[in-house]
Amino acid sequence: MDISDLITPDGVICPLKVTSKKQALQALAKRAAVVTGLDDRVIFDTLLERERLGSTGVGNGIAIPHGRLVGLSRLHGVFACLARPIHFDAVDDQPVDLMFLLLAPELAGADHLKALARVSRLLRDRAMCEKLRGADGPDGVYGLLTSQRASQAA
Repeated sequence: MDISDLITPDGVICPLKVTSKKQALQALAKRAAVVTGLDDRVIFDTLLERERLGSTGVGNGIAIPHGRLVGLSRLHGVFACLARPIHFDAVDDQPVDLMFLLLAPELAGADHLKALARVSRLLRDRAMCEKLRGADGPDGVYGLLTSQRASQAA
């Protein structure tokens, strides 16, 4: 599975102008609703429920909010470059400016975990993250996320 199996050009928001974790999750849920056809409130509630278990801010300015939803037939992703970093309760207590939302079918099992691992590996690459931060708009970001090197890193 490549990153291009998870995300479409419509699933990239760059720049995303928000000032809080809640606003960021709401914006991602709204875009995910467009991409998946599900209700944005259901997606947002699922993300909040997951965040209550522990922050999905994984450090180095990156968050990977995720959840499982009834009604999905496959994995979906939404990526956002934030205009300004926000506090996200990340494990390293640093603000977040790159977010990759991953949504999986309720019974995805190992596929969900494999996709999380792929996204995590991609975003652990500091050079890739710097390129994403400097990319020119959603098309540039999508190109970087789905490039051959990104696919191999994932």
